[in-house]
Amino acid sequence: MESPVVAVNVKENKLLKGAFAVAGIMVTLVIYGLLQEKIMRIPYGPDKEYFKYSLFLVFCNRLTTSAVSAVSLLASKKALDPVAPVYKYCLVSVSNILTTTCQYEALKYVSFPVQTLAKCAKMIPVMVWGTLIMQKRYKGLDYMWAVLVTIGCSVFILYPAGDDISPYKNGKESTVWGMSLMLGYLGFDGFTSTFQDKLFKGYNMEIHNQIFYTTVCSCVLSLTGLVLQGQLLSAVDFIYRHSDCLYDIALLSTVATASQFFISYTIRTFGALTFATVMTTRQLISILFSCLWFTHPLSPLQWVGAVIVFGSLYAKTFLRSNTQKPPPPADVEDKELNPLKGNP
Repeated sequence: MESPVVAVNVKENKLLKGAFAVAGIMVTLVIYGLLQEKIMRIPYGPDKEYFKYSLFLVFCNRLTTSAVSAVSLLASKKALDPVAPVYKYCLVSVSNILTTTCQYEALKYVSFPVQTLAKCAKMIPVMVWGTLIMQKRYKGLDYMWAVLVTIGCSVFILYPAGDDISPYKNGKESTVWGMSLMLGYLGFDGFTSTFQDKLFKGYNMEIHNQIFYTTVCSCVLSLTGLVLQGQLLSAVDFIYRHSDCLYDIALLSTVATASQFFISYTIRTFGALTFATVMTTRQLISILFSCLWFTHPLSPLQWVGAVIVFGSLYAKTFLRSNTQKPPPPADVEDKELNPLKGNP
């Protein structure tokens, strides 16, 4: 029989681990979200110049993540050899680059709160890709939650308050173009996470192995894209003239990489349901911080939409926690848990 002292120590240890995981995810991803908006929507220098090179941000983020994952594999004395065919890593990489590029580009036309809440609607594309790629079947309740979240997102997006000006469109935000980019983000992100799930289930693959090869492919592809578009030297020239932008990009890449550690740690230690709750809370806090920091007004209908979205997500999580068995290990986690993206 376990002694009361041991039980108390175990409970305290779990609470400390939980606080560490939650604090890590909140701090890194909230900073990550604020930096995204700052880099893409706030001008630099006395000449009020905007940073427009989304692909360069992708390259910097992936370069940092690939370096850290390589060090992690070597430190753990695990082989760097690819487990799956390289072209499969490249397929994940291409869709991931398109996902992240759409995310950054969308910030030129919609505010961060709109973008963040729109990400919650990824349930439907994930379910579509899951049906097509994994031949999975979903319950009616899953579709109900997905529809409720989508309705809440639609209300939030279609009924903005005031004139939230986009620096790239001399007038009110270009909702049509911005949401087209967000639809691209949702579609590519759904494919990325679903195909990652297929790789985990089809191969005996460590998370860091997949992250390393996918991000290396992303580095090569994003660098190639920068060179072909003639943006590499322009981006380097921009950060040379605006050193504060370089600091922002370096911090963005650092917190994006650090978030992967906290995400993996949380999934392995506490499971998918706890992770989902933490990520939902993080999205809510990110929106509130963005509204305060960048003075984004929210209309009454937008508050209603936000309540519908987050209420549905929390209800879905808590109902699952009462009806499902304990979640599987992180290596076979649900397809919605994307190890490459700290800004689900």
